[in-house]
Amino acid sequence: MPRLTRTQQRGDLVLATVLFLGGLLSAVLSSVSGLYGDEQGSLAIAVVYVAVLAIPIAVRRRWPSVTAVVVSTAYFFAVTFRIPELYAGNIAMFIALYTVGAWEPSRRRATIVRVAIIVGMFAWLFIVMFQDATQPVDPSVEGAFSRAGAFSPFVAYQLLMIGVNALFFGGAYYFGDRSRQQMRERAALEERTAELESEREVTAAQAVALDRVRIARELHDVVAHHVSLMGVQAGVARSLLSRDPDAARDTLASIEGSARESLHELRQLLETLRSPDADSSPDTAPTTHGLTSIRALVDEADAAGLPTTFTVVGEPESDPPALVQVNLYRIAQEALTNARRHAGPGATADVRLRFSAEAVELEVSNTGRSGSSTPGLGQRGMRERAAVSGGTIEIGPRSRGGWLVRVRVPLTPAQVSHV
Repeated sequence: MPRLTRTQQRGDLVLATVLFLGGLLSAVLSSVSGLYGDEQGSLAIAVVYVAVLAIPIAVRRRWPSVTAVVVSTAYFFAVTFRIPELYAGNIAMFIALYTVGAWEPSRRRATIVRVAIIVGMFAWLFIVMFQDATQPVDPSVEGAFSRAGAFSPFVAYQLLMIGVNALFFGGAYYFGDRSRQQMRERAALEERTAELESEREVTAAQAVALDRVRIARELHDVVAHHVSLMGVQAGVARSLLSRDPDAARDTLASIEGSARESLHELRQLLETLRSPDADSSPDTAPTTHGLTSIRALVDEADAAGLPTTFTVVGEPESDPPALVQVNLYRIAQEALTNARRHAGPGATADVRLRFSAEAVELEVSNTGRSGSSTPGLGQRGMRERAAVSGGTIEIGPRSRGGWLVRVRVPLTPAQVSHV
């Protein structure tokens, strides 16, 4: 159940004030009209009675069961001692029973209190009916009560009282329970709305984090590869500068090409990040590299002094998704970059690309020294790309020496449609 708010408390105070003023007006008019004839109680007692009705209504949501008991007891004594006020008492009793059903935290207590009050009121009604039925009939109205027909006026009047009271108490019982159910549903809906809002904020934060990871991964792949390649080529050019100027010149031209390609890829990345119409997917790469570009990576590695072979096994039945192709290209790029940095002199590398009906597999191995045992940003990036593609990756030393990177990406219809 929702907590009681200050607005609801103020509303109860206003309701109690209106009920008190209305009860005073009803008491004055009932007294003047002689509601109970000469036997009715004094007007001062009626004012006290109306106050007893209004005060519990002001705190009805805080203590609903106590309010119902106090109001019902006051109403019983008011009618029994003929206090000249009926309407405010009826209204207050309906509100009190309704409040028990709507706001009583203990459902067992709510049921017991309402059933006890209703049974007590009907018992009182039947006692009054029995007393009226056993009273001697006034000769002036004897003819009217002995009139022929399906029901006598007395029986009809008593049945009317039973029906009115049944509707009165049944309505208070039903609408109280119905109001409680609606409040619970509203509270559950508000709680769910708050959860969805929190989830939306978490999702937005995750999207930002994924964008940052994607940017970091792309920058690492672009910069690390080309800078590493240019460093190796610069070393080769320096060693050839005095012995073979032509070869040194060709190496410097390769450095220039690597620099231009690096700037081109960085420009593509920045344009993708700045474009409002760019794909917001956190794993969509901003370049057009694919599996066909792996041959160029092999040639670059071979030209940089790392003898590298390239083998394609099988033929794809259809082109793998663009995301898979870009991620496999980047994994091959990172693996060859690490081989040039860590394999050492005299090492060779081998790149194998295997296609089957179920998966595409990329394997990059070298025969040099093993790489670092501590995973760095490059290895983390390769694992992330494999996971994004829905595949698995194996990174580590080979049993016969060297280093191995093997990634396998299943090509299922569900994955292709998701991508």
